[in-house]
Amino acid sequence: MNLPQTLRLGEGIRGMHYNIEGTATLWSAVGERSGDTALGGVERGGIPECSSPFQWAPRGGRLLRAAVLCLILLGLALAPLDAQEARAHASSVWERSIVTVEVARKNYEFYQPWSTQTKQISKTGTVVGEHQILTTAEDLWDRTLVRLQKGGRGPWTIGQVTWIDYPANLALVTTSDTNFWHGLKPAAFGHGKPVDGALQIARWRDGNLETRRAEFTQFSVREAQLSSLEHVELEASSEIQAAGWGEPLIANSRILGIVRAQDGRTCVAIPASFIQSILTALQKREYHGLGYFHFYWEPALNPASLARLKLPGEPRGVIVVNVPQRPDTTTPVLKPEDIILRIDGFDLDIQGDYNDPEFGHLMLENLAMRQRWAGDDVKMQIWRDGKPMEVTYRLPRFNYTNSLVPYAAYDQEPDYLIAGGLVFQPLLDSYLQSWGPEWKQRAPFRLNYYNNEQPTHERPALVLLSQVLPDPYNIGYQEQKCLVVDKVNGQHISRLSDLRDALQKPLDGFHVIDFAAGDSLQRIVVEAGEAEREATARVLKRYGISQSSRLAHPSEIVAGKPVN
Repeated sequence: MNLPQTLRLGEGIRGMHYNIEGTATLWSAVGERSGDTALGGVERGGIPECSSPFQWAPRGGRLLRAAVLCLILLGLALAPLDAQEARAHASSVWERSIVTVEVARKNYEFYQPWSTQTKQISKTGTVVGEHQILTTAEDLWDRTLVRLQKGGRGPWTIGQVTWIDYPANLALVTTSDTNFWHGLKPAAFGHGKPVDGALQIARWRDGNLETRRAEFTQFSVREAQLSSLEHVELEASSEIQAAGWGEPLIANSRILGIVRAQDGRTCVAIPASFIQSILTALQKREYHGLGYFHFYWEPALNPASLARLKLPGEPRGVIVVNVPQRPDTTTPVLKPEDIILRIDGFDLDIQGDYNDPEFGHLMLENLAMRQRWAGDDVKMQIWRDGKPMEVTYRLPRFNYTNSLVPYAAYDQEPDYLIAGGLVFQPLLDSYLQSWGPEWKQRAPFRLNYYNNEQPTHERPALVLLSQVLPDPYNIGYQEQKCLVVDKVNGQHISRLSDLRDALQKPLDGFHVIDFAAGDSLQRIVVEAGEAEREATARVLKRYGISQSSRLAHPSEIVAGKPVN
């Protein structure tokens, strides 16, 4: 910034002018003028008495102190401008990297699976590569339209999802409109945490780029947003409102994560290093979905337990307590009462934590996703039968069908079957979420409890009688709901296709429906044949339901997939 030729100091020094060429001019209170050079003498009578730290001194000392005061005042005046310029520059940089992603999708009511509505969501996307926009996968399922907007305002462009991974909660979006990419610039990823803990969250809001301060809190291993997987996530505190829709978390002009949820002031973000490792593996065609540890363990907090298992030395490691049947055909390499001492070169303490070089102390579950993917082999050092062993653990791929109660069935319409007003559905967490955000506490306990059980070859999934739509055919049963089906007409039921087949084989003209042990009702018996078909037709007409069943072909919901 160019300095003015003459710097004016304020009223406190009564109109003194200092010329850049070195000549000082003093204006007396009555308008008299006297001149002197910067190093010459000045009559004291023309200057008021002053008791400030800048007390007037004879000759050049007075002028020197005046100049110092001038420079201080100038610096104070320019400092806010410099800060404003810095903020404006930072905002202009992110204006070229952050876009708005608008999604229209089908919204199913799982308590009434035949009912479909439309939902519209606005998310934040960040340009991270050539024609690549990164956002979260949340609310991208069952989409019917994706639109993109840059600059916070102006025309919308049709977008396409090129890749999505629901368990990782990540997606890449693009557009074939070449004009959209003009002026946009990919953002760079950072890693770790900021030295001073200072972060920013940025997004477009009401046509303006909103940036809010955030403060780093911690790294922790938490359950993912869209699956039961547990991996490292970043927690930060901020006063921003209604975040959690893919906003970038920024430090030193780099992305440290994207915000996937907010609870009060706490914002939870997917860390940049986790995202970048997946995108790099995807680019190299080495990404096969997320893997996980398919066993249960407990901390080795009781020295007596370690002594019983004959582990010498300092207490360390975790104790395997259960090894369920694997979802693939791989032979299990772990056994109950194994002590896991080291995974992938990292020692485990008695809490089940390891010391991550980037994130600090984390729970061992994160090692299954620390630059490791489904199908990869992980070396483990264990203690078994009084001696050390090395085993190789192959990570199974996470699929929603690996669970007895799948978290969700994305990108497909919910299944159901209605027979004489009896409504049957597969038991999914999506159904339990009909009880609201606190569904884990509010949904029926006996249904939620099945989340703690593992699927088997004999019982890979569950079907429930979700409700009964009243009709004279089912009178007496109209209040029954949320009952897990065990058998129908003597046939074990795990899927709706089993139920459909069993209803074709009534017992002596009746359907005998048995429910799981412990349910309030153990058996329903209703008439089969023409009476059932007539009742089904009446119910469909009365409640405006277009079809009596919707059964998708059995298929795995894959963990991550390219989308055409």
